[in-house]
Amino acid sequence: MPSPLLTAGEAAAAGHAPGDVRSVTFAAEAGPAEGRLALPRPTGPYAVGRDTLHLVDRSRTDPWQPQSGPRELMVSMYYPARHGTGDGTASYMTRPEAKALLKGQKLDGKIPVETVTSVRTNARTDARPARGRHPLIVLSPGFTLQRTTLSVLAEELAGRGHVVAVVDHAYESYGTSFPGGGFTECAACDAVEDAPDEDESRAVLAKVAEGRSADLSFVLDRLTGRHGQRPAWPHTRMIDPHRIGAAGHSIGGNAAARLMADDPRVRAGVNLDGSFFAPVPESGLGGRPFMLMGTAAGHSPGGVDPTWERDFARLDGWKRWLTVTGAGHFTFNDLPVLAGQLGITDPNAPLPGDRSGEITRAYVGAFFDRHLHGLPQPLLRGPSPANPEVDFQRP
Repeated sequence: MPSPLLTAGEAAAAGHAPGDVRSVTFAAEAGPAEGRLALPRPTGPYAVGRDTLHLVDRSRTDPWQPQSGPRELMVSMYYPARHGTGDGTASYMTRPEAKALLKGQKLDGKIPVETVTSVRTNARTDARPARGRHPLIVLSPGFTLQRTTLSVLAEELAGRGHVVAVVDHAYESYGTSFPGGGFTECAACDAVEDAPDEDESRAVLAKVAEGRSADLSFVLDRLTGRHGQRPAWPHTRMIDPHRIGAAGHSIGGNAAARLMADDPRVRAGVNLDGSFFAPVPESGLGGRPFMLMGTAAGHSPGGVDPTWERDFARLDGWKRWLTVTGAGHFTFNDLPVLAGQLGITDPNAPLPGDRSGEITRAYVGAFFDRHLHGLPQPLLRGPSPANPEVDFQRP
């Protein structure tokens, strides 16, 4: 389900010319597959639990809607759980969120809302946590997209033994449901679209990435009980505060890098096909590991997005630059995985939906297994016959 709304930077990342904000066309000739849509099963040894948190940062006013008061965030907590526990599988998305997603994708009236709300997940509510302490990873979704669109990756990482906090940044997505019936729409989208020129548009997107860094630091504070605060999550004892990572798709990937520049607690990060509107500092990231993974069309060396070459050179620790042949800008989230089950394809991104999910899970999972769990990962050493679509760039 590729998005019709691409910012200028996202258009560049998708292989379009800079400043060319256009819809992504796709074919949706096949009807829904039989049965419910389903997320792929995680490959790790743990079952997966999921909780939902509503967090309020009273130290900041919302940057997009100041009249609404303090910055509010919805966070999905995925965690390694014990097999056979829990009250049932967690829901994928609320009905208002699903309606907003389909409208934003220009699929309202073509795909029933129930098709999205009934997606079968693997995470279970009220599951008993696995024993021990585990690394924490914060995930940030692409601009306009809800946190649920990173569910495939979140479940995979939790199944491998990480606690994962996936953050919905209010007023930066098609729509987010809050407790009590509250619902926020994308005020930040209006700010980007109303920008008078390309430079102003990029400045707004830099503000998005920088604001998300503040959001993610606040989430880390609330999960770890920093500054003497009471932790916001009842299973906080699972978290090892000395092993923290960050990753994101599109602007969320830029936010992961910005977070590492701003918050020394974060040891490793991944950017999935996001332009660096907020650049990596010239001084680097303190020798901490970072991985870029993106489309071959838009993010190969010498491609349409010059920020990757600039910022890859600034990375001063372990680093990788991977590109995926046949991938599109949305390859690295749930949308192609689910769209493939509906028979929907994007002619500009021929990589099959199941391969999109497999490649993203394999390489991001390997990265965090290496840098947060300390496990050797031959997959990250170079090209693999099992994944011929993935190229290791050495600019």
